[in-house]
Amino acid sequence: MAAVTLRDYQGDLVQRVGRALRRVRRVLVVLPPGGGKTVIAAFIARAFADRGQQTYFNCHRSELLKQTSGTFRACDLAHGFIAAGYPMLTSAQVQVCSVDTLKNRLAKLREPRVVIWDECHHIGAAGWAAIMAAWPNAYHIGLTGTPWRLDGTGLGAYFDEMVLGPTPAELIEMGNLAPYRIFAPNSPDMKGARRQMGDFAKADAAERMRVPKITGDIIEHWRKHADGLLTVGYAVNVAHSQYLAQAFNAAGIPAAHLDGGTPADERARSIQAYADRRLRVLWNVGLFGEGFDLSAWAGRPVTIDAGILANPTQSLSKYLQESMRPMRPAPGKTAIILDHAGNLMRHGFPDDEREWNMDGSGTSGGKGGGADGPLPPVVCQGCFNGVRRPVPDKCPHCGRPLRVEAKPIEVGDAPLEEVTEDRKADIRAQRAKDIKEARDIEALVSVAMKHGYKNPTGWAMAKFAGRAAAHAAYKRGERR
Repeated sequence: MAAVTLRDYQGDLVQRVGRALRRVRRVLVVLPPGGGKTVIAAFIARAFADRGQQTYFNCHRSELLKQTSGTFRACDLAHGFIAAGYPMLTSAQVQVCSVDTLKNRLAKLREPRVVIWDECHHIGAAGWAAIMAAWPNAYHIGLTGTPWRLDGTGLGAYFDEMVLGPTPAELIEMGNLAPYRIFAPNSPDMKGARRQMGDFAKADAAERMRVPKITGDIIEHWRKHADGLLTVGYAVNVAHSQYLAQAFNAAGIPAAHLDGGTPADERARSIQAYADRRLRVLWNVGLFGEGFDLSAWAGRPVTIDAGILANPTQSLSKYLQESMRPMRPAPGKTAIILDHAGNLMRHGFPDDEREWNMDGSGTSGGKGGGADGPLPPVVCQGCFNGVRRPVPDKCPHCGRPLRVEAKPIEVGDAPLEEVTEDRKADIRAQRAKDIKEARDIEALVSVAMKHGYKNPTGWAMAKFAGRAAAHAAYKRGERR
């Protein structure tokens, strides 16, 4: 695999997965978006292939087959396909698979030695579960940036042990993710919006996001904070995405709409125009989210510089995938995130410290997904900056007095304001200091209450148990 060299943390993850597989058969690997999970999977698959053992890499969307294949080729890893429209070579030691196709061909296939699940937080779906149940003797490796399902439940029913990679903040510090600036307005009024499959109903969300005066003018604030930058925009549904693309074009900003149903030739033309900077904004629905690699589709490196969130979501996974899409690194780059959907207030900052546990009892950094975690930032009604908890008496940006609890606010033509790094750093440093100095469960409960956690006792117990597990691993000579 001379074509690709693993980063230090990726090599460490590969080694720790190997050690975990000597203890259990089902291992969950957690690495933030942009951390290189597919490259790690390629090296793991190659290790088994060298021993004559077959690996299946399972993708949940057809768009991911092509780019996974591209990554495997870059790693000099020969592979076949199990997917509709692709020739099937069952003797290939590595197979790139579509979950939808695989579940229908189970009776015709031998059980592989290893099954790698991409974006495995979807594994509770019936087709996924059927595949795992059909191959009980295989090793199962799950890859995800957010090891919870949309309803906040953990993945302990599907995996036996968790291997944690670096956090987003650590990847930023190492230069493997770009630093970012996030601008957040007043949240759109989602009160009364229906829920479907754990998220906002698209029809209701689209209706609220198309109100003319809603959390500022998206075009105006793109021009103010991201003018000229290659940008990806996330809309609620196809009609909403097309509407926003038309609005940008009408304002003289070259833009296009893409979704999973866009014809392949039209998609290729738009992506090439974007790579050539003839288009500046690509609006999409469900396309540039989990695992999507724009460079693979363009056939050359393409750096997304900014993201526009115009799609309210209850899914922490979806929020992190979308907000961190512009954070792929480039020399001198600072990513721009324009949140017009209130997702920062639901889920916290992309690089918040998050506690991941197999049973879902950790903290999400926000209140999305039904997980226990700290309450979201408070919006200053003077400057519209997001302010981290614990809430100070006055806004650190404009000095306006702050209420302890933010009440629902009217949706209006509010400007986007930057959430600066200074306050984030102060709160994180204090929280880390408090946690480090808490020596027992009682002290950890006090820390959780101080920082506004919704379930202080549950968090403290999980934190204490995690320390015990880490200490045991250290004694065994393993770094967790």
